[in-house]
Amino acid sequence: MDGQKTVTADTVAEYYKPYGEYGDGSYAPGDVIEVHDLKQRLRCIIKATNVYTIEFGNIPEEVWRGEAFSSAEEFRECHIRCLPHLDLHDHFELVTLHFELVEIIAREITA
Repeated sequence: MDGQKTVTADTVAEYYKPYGEYGDGSYAPGDVIEVHDLKQRLRCIIKATNVYTIEFGNIPEEVWRGEAFSSAEEFRECHIRCLPHLDLHDHFELVTLHFELVEIIAREITA
């Protein structure tokens, strides 16, 4: 919510998987998205600006910078650590969702 992160990446399978009662899976440019924390509290609202597929071995600068990393290598290392159950080879495809912050609902929430 500090404006540094403007991109998120997910596996193709997860990105297109239906979610919740009404979610059909995936977002398209122009979609307005509610972002909840791990306790299901609404934290902010974002708007999707671009969606496209990339290969793990070729991370565009706009993606690694948008995910607030200092390099493509740092992006790859973090995703390997966070997704140890996947074989993240050079041709593994990820979907990138580029977004802009529309509204902050709650910066900090006390328990």
